[in-house]
Amino acid sequence: MTVRPALAADAGLILAFIRDLGEYERLSHEVEITETDIHRDLFGEAPRAFCDIADADGEPVGFAVWFYNYSTFRGRHGIWLEDLFVRPAARGKGAGRALLRRLAQRCVDEGLGRLEWAVLDWNAPAIAVYNRIGATSMDEWTVRRLTGDALEELARG
Repeated sequence: MTVRPALAADAGLILAFIRDLGEYERLSHEVEITETDIHRDLFGEAPRAFCDIADADGEPVGFAVWFYNYSTFRGRHGIWLEDLFVRPAARGKGAGRALLRRLAQRCVDEGLGRLEWAVLDWNAPAIAVYNRIGATSMDEWTVRRLTGDALEELARG
């Protein structure tokens, strides 16, 4: 299992992974991203999001999309893992762990304060993996989100 930074030529692959993730998470109806969006946001002039690809025997089997965040309490940047997905046929072979390990290495190498992500509460297989690597649950925190009309209404004041 190897992990490599995604290349612009991987945009179609990344889109396929995102669509597969949407299907797995029962959220296909929310997937709006296009290859153009991926090129702009991950490989454009000033990318703000990044992607790593897990390859098994030269075949891409998973991906991680991430970006830098900042902790005011720690006074250091960290990494927010937006998406992690491994194709079903490759699960249990270390791809997810390899992607997480690469992000942890980046955190250590860059002096970052933490690696964080969210997981759906019904995703028991993923939660079991995260527990095995020592990730702690932030049960006292509730994620909130503004999108669509609510976001626009707040922006208008």
